[in-house]
Amino acid sequence: MNIFFRSNKGGFLKIIGILFIIILILIGIIVGFAYAFVSSKLSAMNYVETNENLITVNSGIEENLDEYRNIALFGLDTRDNSFNNSRSDSIIIVSINKKNNNVNLTSIYRDTYVDIEGHGLDKITHAYAYGGPELALSTINRNLDLNITEFVTVNFDTVKTVVDTLGGIKLQITDAEAKQIGLSSGGTYNLNGEQALAYARIRKIDSDYKRTERIRTVIDASFQKLKTKSISEILDFVDIVLPHISTNISTNQIIAMAPSIFSYKISDSSGWPYDIEGINLSAWYGVPVTLKSNVVKLHEELFDDDNYIPSETVQEISNKIVDKTGYSN
Repeated sequence: MNIFFRSNKGGFLKIIGILFIIILILIGIIVGFAYAFVSSKLSAMNYVETNENLITVNSGIEENLDEYRNIALFGLDTRDNSFNNSRSDSIIIVSINKKNNNVNLTSIYRDTYVDIEGHGLDKITHAYAYGGPELALSTINRNLDLNITEFVTVNFDTVKTVVDTLGGIKLQITDAEAKQIGLSSGGTYNLNGEQALAYARIRKIDSDYKRTERIRTVIDASFQKLKTKSISEILDFVDIVLPHISTNISTNQIIAMAPSIFSYKISDSSGWPYDIEGINLSAWYGVPVTLKSNVVKLHEELFDDDNYIPSETVQEISNKIVDKTGYSN
């Protein structure tokens, strides 16, 4: 379990800062400028018209989760602006409580062994490559009893673009961290995008907690740097960053979020599955032990449902995974 966890959590950490910096920048622009101007700026994003008929949601789930807005964030393992035929290196569920605006972030580990429609049991990271965002969303929904139809996708280089566009971020680096990112010794440095990404992905010198702390440091440093920019510099920043984003959330929907976005509170972040075992079949997989019990715990943690009963679909997939791997409670 520990080997699997150490090798895959970095993707989750590297992407959180990028996405929330972008969201806050968009909202700041929305609040300060006219609708037409905002619309013209947001048009730089790669808008994707998804077919909701192709996005599977298990029976009864919509009603269970009607108090929450769930959005999937994908980070693709590609270094160009292509959003097709690539695996999702990072998968995060952003769950927004509509009543109190609390936000929970849950990373799904990329090697998690799940059922992908038309492809059988496989790593969840492959769903995006097999069928784009529709199949990726369907895979999350079917295996975790969720109702996600909205997504935001960025590629591998976005974090570097964000930091480089800001002119770098100033961080205090330890001797051990310095060695991991190609610096000779510890000290205060103005890190460029490549260095900031490497810093956020350090995974060998200490704990997963420290990695979480590092990405929060990158987030904070980026926000502080952004505050020093003029309006014209912020607009230039947006022009550079937005083309790195692909989403099916429309301009009108983004603008509609403006009144409440400032009251959003990130209350928790975690990784899923909670209980996992590694197995080597044709490749290395992270097996939820069991899928059913992990889904129950997810709904307890995210949606305060202490008596959650998984759908028949989740129970069937859970049994299928047990039969294939032999891992059961």
